[in-house]
Amino acid sequence: MSEAPPKDLWLALHFHRFPLEVFDAIEQPAVAAERHLVVCANAQAAALGVVAGMRLSGALGLAPGLGVYERKPLREAEALDRLACWAGSFSPHVSLAGPDELLIEIGGCLRLFGGLDVLCGLVRDGAVAQGFSVHMALAPTPRAAQWLARSGQEISCNDMADIRQHLQTLPVEAIGLSLAEQQTLASLGARHLQDLFALPASGLARRFGIRLPQQLAQALGEAPDLRSEFIFPEAFVQKLELPAKVEQAAMLLFAARRLLASLAGWLSVRASGVAECDLVLVHEDGIADTHLVLGFASATRELARMERVLRERLDRLELNAAVTDLRLEAAMPVHLPGNTLGLFAQASAQSLDPVIERLRARLGKHAVHAMEIKSDYRPECATRSVERSDAKETKPGSPRPLWLLPELQSLQERDGALHYGGVLQRIAGPERIESGWWDRGEVVEEQAAVGDVRRDYYVAVSVRGEWLWIFRDRQGWWLQGVFA
Repeated sequence: MSEAPPKDLWLALHFHRFPLEVFDAIEQPAVAAERHLVVCANAQAAALGVVAGMRLSGALGLAPGLGVYERKPLREAEALDRLACWAGSFSPHVSLAGPDELLIEIGGCLRLFGGLDVLCGLVRDGAVAQGFSVHMALAPTPRAAQWLARSGQEISCNDMADIRQHLQTLPVEAIGLSLAEQQTLASLGARHLQDLFALPASGLARRFGIRLPQQLAQALGEAPDLRSEFIFPEAFVQKLELPAKVEQAAMLLFAARRLLASLAGWLSVRASGVAECDLVLVHEDGIADTHLVLGFASATRELARMERVLRERLDRLELNAAVTDLRLEAAMPVHLPGNTLGLFAQASAQSLDPVIERLRARLGKHAVHAMEIKSDYRPECATRSVERSDAKETKPGSPRPLWLLPELQSLQERDGALHYGGVLQRIAGPERIESGWWDRGEVVEEQAAVGDVRRDYYVAVSVRGEWLWIFRDRQGWWLQGVFA
């Protein structure tokens, strides 16, 4: 029997405006104001009686030392766009639901994350890690989830039959009506949604227009509620204005994490990854920007890997001027499908990529590299250094040492025996290598080419138990490599 298709399930996220600006770091009473009205107040100001919608003069009367910050709608919109990209890590179906709300359709994604509780926990932890305070609610209709989250009642309603029960206790303010409409409803004695449900839709339409009864029907699932999905940008370039100048590179980690989280979600929606991205540090006074290129051992969209590389780079960065803005750019994403588990969901072997990335971040990009086998019998030409080798492993027909000496070391022959700290015992060989006539006398990478060689190779054991790779040519005996 085939499984039933996943039902619609909407997760609504209502973000407080304070963390979208600088208020999360302010311990004194503070408000955001617009046109001499309080838009929102932090917890310290709310404790003194300051509420949204109050005149600024009245708020200053309640809290004389109140910090007043001008609301910046453009920065709020940019922050919500970053959060929408971040939400792409959980579902490709994301909708903007106002200046401070997101809707995520997660009905088809639950199995990918191990269930509803796990997914909701990841969403909450991700929002908190970026410094945002959020109220979450779950419902089969987007408007019901939005109203539940907006009211602060974090309810998980999975069944359409239970929507009315969960909504009826909400105050009418959760709908988002104007102040005049709320006063009209209060005069009618309608203070909760259950009071509105009891009124006839025709009467509500005559007093408030068709919008209010239509929204009530949409919340209950009795009318369609089509939402425009967030359009993820084709190219990832996002900017973040810092709330204050930063003079120490390590202090940029928290702000840059928001951009990386947004990048990870954007890549998830595109089923892609990046091998590197560019974090641009914008300095004050017109000083040239600092480009911090974050390179990865292989294409990735894992936020943890990107954060580790960023932390290593910032710990070793000396700023030449204070930083006022950050900009993250990711060019040329590559297709990166998800990993498939084995038949019994066995865990795959742990990749070395995070270790390689950390070493490169500490030692430099060119200090750590991989070795790739070339089609050449000469040992000096059989391998080459590459940033990352994706070639299949090939094994030579006879043993080869992992360590070749930088220069050939001459061996002494006395009384028919080879000496290297004692008499050597040959245990394998000879193996004839005769090749390289084609590059005799040429220069390769500013060095003379190896040229034509005619050698007989042996494996020998020294008196100390070392396994050595030696050969004989027309000039004599030579030590070239040591087996591990």
